[in-house]
Amino acid sequence: MRYYSLALIAFMCFFKENSLENTHNPSPDYTQFVNPFIGTDGTGHTFPGPCMPFGMVQPGPDNRDEGWDYTSGYQYQDSIIMGFSQTRANGTGISEFGDVLLQPFTVNKKDHFEESYLKSSETATPGYYRVSLKNKVKVELTATERVAFHQYTYPNRNANLLVDLQHGLRFLTDSLVLESAVQIENTRTISGYCHTKNWVDKKYYFVLNFNQPFASHIQLARKPKENAPRYILKFDLPDKILNIKVSLSSVNVEGAKKNMEVELPGWDFKATVAHAKQVWNTYLSRIEIEADKKQKTIFYSCLYRLFLQPSNIADVDSLYRGPDDKIHLAVNGEYYSTLSLWDTHRAAHPLYTLIAPERVDGFVRSMVAHAQTAGFLPIWTAWGQDNYCMIGNHAIPVMADAYRKGFKGFDAEQALQEMVKSSTQNHFNSNWTLLNQYGYYPFDSLDNEAVSRTLEHGVDDAAIAQMAENMGKKEIAEQFQKRAAYYQNLYDPTTRQMRGKDSKGHWRSPFNPLMATSPMNNPGDYTEANAWQYFWTPALHDVPGMVQLLGGKKGFAEQLDSFFTIKALHPNKHLGQEAMIGQYAHGNEPSHHIAYLYAFTDHPEKGRALLHRIYQEFYDDTPQGMIGNDDCGQMSAWYIFTTLGFYPVNPFDGAFVLGAAQVKNAVVHVGKGKALRIEQKGGQPALNGKLIPQPSVRYEELTGGNAVLTF
Repeated sequence: MRYYSLALIAFMCFFKENSLENTHNPSPDYTQFVNPFIGTDGTGHTFPGPCMPFGMVQPGPDNRDEGWDYTSGYQYQDSIIMGFSQTRANGTGISEFGDVLLQPFTVNKKDHFEESYLKSSETATPGYYRVSLKNKVKVELTATERVAFHQYTYPNRNANLLVDLQHGLRFLTDSLVLESAVQIENTRTISGYCHTKNWVDKKYYFVLNFNQPFASHIQLARKPKENAPRYILKFDLPDKILNIKVSLSSVNVEGAKKNMEVELPGWDFKATVAHAKQVWNTYLSRIEIEADKKQKTIFYSCLYRLFLQPSNIADVDSLYRGPDDKIHLAVNGEYYSTLSLWDTHRAAHPLYTLIAPERVDGFVRSMVAHAQTAGFLPIWTAWGQDNYCMIGNHAIPVMADAYRKGFKGFDAEQALQEMVKSSTQNHFNSNWTLLNQYGYYPFDSLDNEAVSRTLEHGVDDAAIAQMAENMGKKEIAEQFQKRAAYYQNLYDPTTRQMRGKDSKGHWRSPFNPLMATSPMNNPGDYTEANAWQYFWTPALHDVPGMVQLLGGKKGFAEQLDSFFTIKALHPNKHLGQEAMIGQYAHGNEPSHHIAYLYAFTDHPEKGRALLHRIYQEFYDDTPQGMIGNDDCGQMSAWYIFTTLGFYPVNPFDGAFVLGAAQVKNAVVHVGKGKALRIEQKGGQPALNGKLIPQPSVRYEELTGGNAVLTF
């Protein structure tokens, strides 16, 4: 216990120096407003298991190991639990992780280890999860950053445990594990590694420690295509309680052991839960809102999900395995993965710059380090490896945003160099030779997503141009500013849409702007969206250009009016058509900024009305309370920003477009003892008592010190 206390004190001292903990009083207990079950019923794809902010491990129940509904392993209405694995992602559209499955059971068996459970017994709060299985085993879970902690209370002293190293959350594979090496070190310790190939090709190393020795063990016969062992362990438990610690590492078994020795050397389950709660409160208290219980529950649950990722996968000794399969040393002990950048560059990352600024430099350094070993910036990483999912190179706007806002904990010259390299040398999903030849991606030369890719690259190009301009590199700025305008080459004035064009300059025909396409379900020119939804992508970086394209503010406003009123054609959630208002689809990211565009018209009140409607209709405090994948916190970030009354339409220029606050009062703690106060007074937007003449406020105005924003 003495060693556990010393480790805990050391950790808290480190945390105190590297967080915003002391900027304000974390009381009251904000974890009471978090409901981890929000989004677990339906398409939110969230999970209820415990996790630390930006943590490596996420232990929790797995109902199924495959299927689009089970990308996090869990669906609220499912009645069966396969077991409890140690890793997963929040709200994604494809499965990954689910490593090291444990399942307690009582009756001797060698197959079919699934158990039903008592739904009324299931509870979750930040840092803690509990459920009672029908076999009368009570399961409790908690975690540190790198170690999952399980506590099983059996109905009697004779206890069985399945350790399944073949298990994983699978996507279009029936093999998963390529190779493994596992050692039963003694009756309290099992260690080893698995090399898996699913969404990413990854290696993970693990150590399992038991507080009681197992009396015997058997290895189950391997089924076809299984390359990892499954064990049944038998225990004799005098107090009927079995505690298990599972430590992970991307580096080696020694790294996993160090992680456990430093973070969780003892066996005090309650103290670990209490520590997790304390840490979560330091993050959740960074925004205080005045609201009723329901709204607070939705808000703080969104804030909770925002902080679940990116995951720091560096070990306590700062080592990590890079995309080159070599071991590297992380600066400041930070190497972040679970980077769903197509989603999170829009609002989640700009939100981190406000309320988790101490993490931003580490995010950028991780992206640069990835590029230096992989050859280009990350697209979508898990466990440090890229799955190349989605389009664009959206580490670029995240990095440009950090530079624009004055973050200096990374080498800007090096960052810009990698941004330019990733945008000029052909690589996965990016054919610059083709793009530069035509000024767009011809749909007869690119088999999928030609329009979306052209438009998404424009966002990245504009971000490079801005950063290069700010650094005094005018030649680079001019090169990429020219490319950022390529979207205009796909504008068809007859349909007023961004339309596919072939290598001979002919428009795609027939053309239905209401028909959504998606690379896996209905291949076409757009990514999980239709022409109407992707039309507004250039507004992420060039609202004036879009206004001019449509003939002025009147035409711009008319296009918005049509967008929000034209009825959807057979909306399909697998094509991004979910949570609809006209053609607006809040269930997927391409639509997230569009209601805010009314701020650039003569009728901003239309946008405010739509924002309030989206806010009220598509979020709730129940398991069904999220329509569409949370996508690693992006859906949650939209709600948080809209609560406060502003949103980063352009995700890298340091400006926030004004909407209307959805709460009467809020306080945003922005670091270094500074706070932004938000008050709803029923008037025109004002900053520190002065009316705001433009439709936006700047980052430095909000974070400069004790600013007051009124609506």
